[in-house]
Amino acid sequence: MLLAIDSGNTNIVFAVFGDAGTLVGSWRSETKASCSAAEIGSWLSQELTWQGLAATEITDAILATVVPSNLKILVDLCEETFNVSPLVVGSESVDLGLKALLDQPSEVGADRLVNAVAAGETYGGPLICVDFGTATTFDVVDGDGNYVGGAIAPGINLSLDALHAQAAKLPRVVPERPDRVIGTNTISAMQSGIYWGYVSLIEGMVRRIQDEFGAPMNVIATGGLAALFAEATDVIERTDADLTLRGLYLIYQRNRRD
Repeated sequence: MLLAIDSGNTNIVFAVFGDAGTLVGSWRSETKASCSAAEIGSWLSQELTWQGLAATEITDAILATVVPSNLKILVDLCEETFNVSPLVVGSESVDLGLKALLDQPSEVGADRLVNAVAAGETYGGPLICVDFGTATTFDVVDGDGNYVGGAIAPGINLSLDALHAQAAKLPRVVPERPDRVIGTNTISAMQSGIYWGYVSLIEGMVRRIQDEFGAPMNVIATGGLAALFAEATDVIERTDADLTLRGLYLIYQRNRRD
């Protein structure tokens, strides 16, 4: 079985794929630089046991991280807990099956490239992938499946945290869809500004990207809040919660060892 690891700024997602590419299970952990490989390995082994799996069933691993300090910890996790050497997205030896048509290809986040691989193979380009993570990213894949660039905006929860931290009278709120755009109290006004503000951001960015690209484009959304925002706008055609994990599996399939 394959262990796939998607390490973001806020969370690390661990997933196990069966031999036929079936997602057997997935688990989420908060990203903490203070956690050792042994601590993560102990926790993950327990999660696997509860799922009816054994650590010895893991025969391969692949990981992508946007947190450089986590790389060694996650490599050690794979080697010490599962006795496998992982493929690392971003390494020169790992073939993604696409070209990053950027000024500095090495600067693009591994998660954005993984999303581009999965979206291109699953839905076909040209397309826009909107990822609701720590940052809200808009990534463009052309008709040949190549990554051509995109845009990065502050994530929803990041914006809410900044409002609470920097404005003395603004409380911490959770993102949810308000019935009205015009808020009649502080909390409803904040929820409206975040929710309908981000819907407007999505619609505006998608329109501008399509105009600049010069062709109709599919729009795929992923990330924890994708479904919440997709229900309010017609520009998002599909939500795909497992897009990044599936991208890791596809990259592994392309590079797997005999």
